[in-house]
Amino acid sequence: MSNEHLLYMFEGKERPDHITGYHFYQNGIEFKNRIKLYDNVQVNENFYIGKQWEGVESNGLPTPQINILKRVANFSVATITSDNIHAVASALANTVGTSGYKDLINIVNDEFEAIVEQNRLPAKIREMTRNAAVDGDGCLYVYWDADAETGQKAKGRIKIEVVENTRVIFGDPNDRDVQCQPYIILVKRESVRRVRRRARDNGIKDWISIKSDDDATESLDAAKWTDDKCTVMLMFWKAEDDIDGLCEAGDVCCYEYTADASVREPWNIGIRMYPFTWLNWDYVMDSYHGQAMITGLVPNQVFINKSWAMTMVSIMRQAFSKVIYDATRIKRWDNRVGGAIPVNGGNVNDVVKTLEQNPVSPQVSQYIQLAVEQTEQSLGATSVALGDTRPDNTSAIIALQRAAATPAEITKQNIYDCVEDLFRIFMEFMGEYYGKRYVDVPPTQQEIDAVTFAQEFNPDIEMPEEVPVEFDFKELKKHPVSIKLDVGASTYYSQIASIQTLDNLLRMGLIGIDDYLERIPDDYIPARRALIEKIRQQMKQQQMAAEAMQGVDMMGMNDMSTVQGQKPDINGGKGYGGLQRAINQAGDTKGLV
Repeated sequence: MSNEHLLYMFEGKERPDHITGYHFYQNGIEFKNRIKLYDNVQVNENFYIGKQWEGVESNGLPTPQINILKRVANFSVATITSDNIHAVASALANTVGTSGYKDLINIVNDEFEAIVEQNRLPAKIREMTRNAAVDGDGCLYVYWDADAETGQKAKGRIKIEVVENTRVIFGDPNDRDVQCQPYIILVKRESVRRVRRRARDNGIKDWISIKSDDDATESLDAAKWTDDKCTVMLMFWKAEDDIDGLCEAGDVCCYEYTADASVREPWNIGIRMYPFTWLNWDYVMDSYHGQAMITGLVPNQVFINKSWAMTMVSIMRQAFSKVIYDATRIKRWDNRVGGAIPVNGGNVNDVVKTLEQNPVSPQVSQYIQLAVEQTEQSLGATSVALGDTRPDNTSAIIALQRAAATPAEITKQNIYDCVEDLFRIFMEFMGEYYGKRYVDVPPTQQEIDAVTFAQEFNPDIEMPEEVPVEFDFKELKKHPVSIKLDVGASTYYSQIASIQTLDNLLRMGLIGIDDYLERIPDDYIPARRALIEKIRQQMKQQQMAAEAMQGVDMMGMNDMSTVQGQKPDINGGKGYGGLQRAINQAGDTKGLV
């Protein structure tokens, strides 16, 4: 008997079914429960949004809070995502025929800008980073929307979704590298009616067996309430061998299912990278889940809140003095201002006494303030970085702010790595799904010459800045290792610095106006390309006119009988004959006129 089935991933089968897939899902949930992920995420989210007394019986006592966690988390997230991240494709240095990749790379960069704008990628990156800071991990999921309109015959575009770490299961929980996973499961909750309809449309015969179920996680979040919902799982895996009729080795396949039935049979999504990017706020050894920034600060927040609560209780109970009076001599105490209190005989000094209460120790407020400051400073959110100090020394403040932001550079570089993987996934989808689409490219020299010739007969014809050309994006699959990505910050200030540098080069005469316009960003000058072509045409016409004038001058010199060292004759006429003869003898009018 052959033992080949022992090499298959899905319990002796080449392809998964809903029973095997649900078993893998339960294994992932068990790992998350062992590390108490769901409990930690729920506590961190509550403390972040301000529900810091959740589940505590206060019995009418005050429940104050000073939410330093949200301020510190927002500061850290804003520090590392304040710059808009930009990715630029270019040819690798060792690529043969690098100049031939120029048009291809320009098209790829233009598509990158379109994808970023359509998906509002900077906002999604901030949300992913926020999830990493609060929950421990951030995740972006890329998928293809085949029905999206594009304004041309070819439909479909790339979409991005921010996914919580509780909804992602890695096949190897001890490895945080996305592309090295045997499989990845994406979990979501959907209404049974929608899932049944989708299964029926996909040709699943037992779609009626799909029914509502309980969430397998141990989370008590209200968002996990079931009602008429069921858990839908998307399993992604990389084929280790060729599977007849499905995929080749290395292709990413997908299978959609529930606990009761399949929703869509396995299919090849056509790319060779998992469509996920994964960000840990802080790494944990032998675990794909990271450590959240807030997790270690929850005890500090609890101490601050409890100290404030006890201080408020002490103030309410002991801040005001208490009056003791002799009830045998005063039947009723009168607190009215200026009110008279009758006393029946005896010494008045022995009737009433005021008990002074002990004030709250000033050390309490000092410890609370110290706890707040130390918690903020431990994360780089110093008073200088937060802008809470007086700007007496600008240089020192800037230096301190930069020093405070230095520890966040590690997380920022991790984000850059995630974004680089994200754009590589974009290229995979573009090569597989875009097909033939019209793109705008600069006109060729032949097209420019044709428009220039037509303008001689019709001056109203404008030089096009770009012309539409049909491009087959499957060309990207032919160059899988020939394009590199450079990811970094692209801010308003860096563009201003670049423009200032160009201004200085133009002012110094080191570059021409056409070179200046060629390198300035598109959004600074409308119709920049058309303006460049117009200036170049004017320069060309000026050059032609200069050459023509030079030719006329040369012809005039050839007709002159003057040679070097011989003075030209001036033909005399009637009148002033003597002056003319003197000029002929001297060769000029110096001293004669």
